[in-house]
Amino acid sequence: MTNKMKYAIGEQDFRTLVKGGYVYIDKTSFINTILEEGGKYYFLARPRRFGKSLFLSTLQYFFEGERELFKGLAVASTNWNWERYPVLRLDLNLGNYTDPDSLEAILEAYFREWETKYDIIPFTKEISTRFRHIIEQAHRKTGKRVVVLVDEYDKPLVRNISREEEFEQYRAKLASLYSNFKSSSEHLRLVFLTGVSRFSKLSIFSDLNNLNDITFDDAFADICGVTVKEINTILSPGIEKLADKLGIPVEQTERELKENYDGYRFTENGSHVYNPWSLLSCLYKGKIEYYWNDTGLPTLIAETLRRIDVNLEDTLDSYCGESDLKGLDLLNPNPTALLFQTGYLTIKDYDRRIKSYRLGLPNNEVKFGLFNVLIPYYVTTKPVEGNILVKEIARNFIFGEPEKGMKGLQSYFAGIDYAMRMDNENNFHNAFFLLMDMIGLNTATESHTSEGRIDIEIKTENYVYIIELKYDHPAEEALRQIQERNYGRKYQLDSRKLILIGASFSSKTRCIESWKILVVPRSIRRMP
Repeated sequence: MTNKMKYAIGEQDFRTLVKGGYVYIDKTSFINTILEEGGKYYFLARPRRFGKSLFLSTLQYFFEGERELFKGLAVASTNWNWERYPVLRLDLNLGNYTDPDSLEAILEAYFREWETKYDIIPFTKEISTRFRHIIEQAHRKTGKRVVVLVDEYDKPLVRNISREEEFEQYRAKLASLYSNFKSSSEHLRLVFLTGVSRFSKLSIFSDLNNLNDITFDDAFADICGVTVKEINTILSPGIEKLADKLGIPVEQTERELKENYDGYRFTENGSHVYNPWSLLSCLYKGKIEYYWNDTGLPTLIAETLRRIDVNLEDTLDSYCGESDLKGLDLLNPNPTALLFQTGYLTIKDYDRRIKSYRLGLPNNEVKFGLFNVLIPYYVTTKPVEGNILVKEIARNFIFGEPEKGMKGLQSYFAGIDYAMRMDNENNFHNAFFLLMDMIGLNTATESHTSEGRIDIEIKTENYVYIIELKYDHPAEEALRQIQERNYGRKYQLDSRKLILIGASFSSKTRCIESWKILVVPRSIRRMP
């Protein structure tokens, strides 16, 4: 097998990939599954840049009878007549939706294209009635029921997540448009919608009783993303070439790819998958870097999290049921569902006894991207000064100088812009959590013990720090809690020096006010 592989980064057209000899990861077996089920209405939610558009393009060429494109692929062996069906593919990912009229402009372009293609005479400008007329006439003129593919059906809503009036305008227009899927049922062969979320207030999900939401279906777990098996069978030459360029063993390359791009899991029993956009971008450019966060609008997520005042430590390692993740009201969102559906959280485990998912950050790329976007919403200083302080704080903790480290943290918080300063205890905890992780040390937050939860743990080669934070309470009280709850017990056999720090944050000065430090010898770590 040759090491020369062609990657079409961002290409979402199935024909272009196949005809151009580009890398294509065969997902056509899922078309077989759809045909065998015989369903009519399907919905799939996945984060951006996970291959939803490419799968819809594959469906389009399949139902248009382009048999030669599928030679050698999984669906080629299916019992299918390869007749040509009328396909209406609507891609709502194209617009910015900052103007209330932008949706009509996009729909107008699509309607004209379909009317020309199927020789349909329009008789109204009203979008819902006109769409229904196109569906009915396309069926009558071809003698085949219509396939409707809607890519990013919710994009106008996601774009207006923080604009309540515009959000409602788009919701009403989309509800009117999608209502045709029920009223035109006799003319439809298949409707397949993709998006980021299943919006609870959009009538399509209540109108279509036979809608098959495959988002959490194990049979469709790998419909988007790249599995380990697909990497080993398709992408191994590219990984070998990357390892050679980086000058490291293949095993180390695979480990770094896994740490940065793997870790997504979308169903109860589904396997972990890699982000295809980031993985292929890495193989194409020959660099293990962070690619995914540059492709969307993470600032909208940050603004929403700040607006609804979430506790980041709890949210980024949380438990919830499937019903909590399925629906989403963007005007009053559940932060866990929002982060899961946008790809910042993923399923880590599932407890069948209580039917609960444990969610967490999937990989380093997502963690870096999310934290990098969130930090300015909680801790904003002048960039140069902030970077110098962060590096100095890290050195202080690494070399066992906690007094200097705490002074550095005090200086960092003192330098935060006044408008962004901590105005409540939750914002302070979020800011401290993000800052400590940004320092780059082995940092854990909200670590559980038999006696309670440790606020911050920092582990270096020679030192272990346990930090308890108090908001408008004395530092002595924070240090006393560490001692009374025996937080240091788990390190009684650890050869590293254990240092306890109780810190007080003042709502009046909006800064770290004071701290108390205690070095605990190994002989007395089992504190009474």
